[in-house]
Amino acid sequence: EPPGPFGGRVALVTGGARRIGRAIALRLAAEGATVAIHYHQSEREAVRTAVECGARLFRANLESVAEIQRLFAEVEQAYGRLDFLINNAARFERVPALEITEEDWDRIHSVNLKAVFFCCQAGAKLMRKNGGGRIVNLSSLGGIRPWSEHVHYCASKAGVIMLTRALAKALAPEIAVNSVAPGVIPFEEGLDERRAKLVAATPMRRAGTGEEIAEAVANFLRSSPFVTGQVLAVDGGLSQRA
Repeated sequence: EPPGPFGGRVALVTGGARRIGRAIALRLAAEGATVAIHYHQSEREAVRTAVECGARLFRANLESVAEIQRLFAEVEQAYGRLDFLINNAARFERVPALEITEEDWDRIHSVNLKAVFFCCQAGAKLMRKNGGGRIVNLSSLGGIRPWSEHVHYCASKAGVIMLTRALAKALAPEIAVNSVAPGVIPFEEGLDERRAKLVAATPMRRAGTGEEIAEAVANFLRSSPFVTGQVLAVDGGLSQRA
């Protein structure tokens, strides 16, 4: 078989065990990349995904910057290089704004924003040793449109978008940094009321799939590094609605 467009490239996917991360890992492997899957607690799913895409597993708690640095040191030890970093690991929860505690805030931001920055920093240092690379950060429709019951989540994902734009300037010209903002991508059977309303409001009249997000990520990895600092909403047009 030909190696595919990503043959010889090493890609690290954070939170790659399940859901969108798993779809991304499978897609990059199918296109020839050597895939490294980061996971924290989803070991059973991580093993299953790794077997399916011939990936190696790397465990780390992304709340800890020391563990992030160890993660990237282990990736360098395993492969000697890093070409693609996909920051997918994230937490999502619904808490009324007036009930958000400091713990709630930190639980979301420590992984959704702080960890994304420190993964970008460590990944960029490793990429620069081999002339550069590509970073794709997963943000969210919630980083573009406000959701009243997810204030801390929306703030973290809007932060990822600005982080992407600022890092695109800071890491140029060796490294392109872009973001994919998924709309409603359900993985469990049936939609809760909030998601059902969002799907009903989506111009394309359906939810999206993990494969559609993975396709958008792969497009950024394939494209010219002249494409940088961009945010692509993959949301069936939902972000375009008034």
